[in-house]
Amino acid sequence: MDDTAGRGGENLLFLTDEQLRKGIEAMFFAYRGFTADPDRILAQMAYGRAHHRAIHFVNRAPGTTVNNLLATLGVTKQSLNRVLRTLIEDGLIESRVGTRDKRERHLFLTDEGRELEQKLSDAQRARMRAAFRKAGPEAVSGFRTVLEAMMDPELLRHFHNDRSTM
Repeated sequence: MDDTAGRGGENLLFLTDEQLRKGIEAMFFAYRGFTADPDRILAQMAYGRAHHRAIHFVNRAPGTTVNNLLATLGVTKQSLNRVLRTLIEDGLIESRVGTRDKRERHLFLTDEGRELEQKLSDAQRARMRAAFRKAGPEAVSGFRTVLEAMMDPELLRHFHNDRSTM
């Protein structure tokens, strides 16, 4: 099959507004499914998706600074501080003073934080693994291509700088 033909034979370079609308809806529903399992786990702890994102990215880059996490998440300092305060008070994240710059705060997951991150990620990996198996290897590559094409250039650079991408 060439790059312009989809499963239904439509020319992917000239999608109709209706086809694009269906794609948008598919993303909304897929995201809902992708977040459903972690949301159930987080709800038991009175946490939300902001807590999940903070835990995820602190796990991906142990020792990251608050400023780096702010840039990665694209949230306000006030919003992130609220989330971090809760996670630190609950013993999931540890904040350490920087060794070179005492004004910096470096973030690390505690053992309990790593356990929670593992549970949340296991749920999402299982869903993603099942979807990728069902869709096949070409779809995995195409999925990544589409996601990357939708990213703003700065976020795409950030994504590519992470050595462990799909």
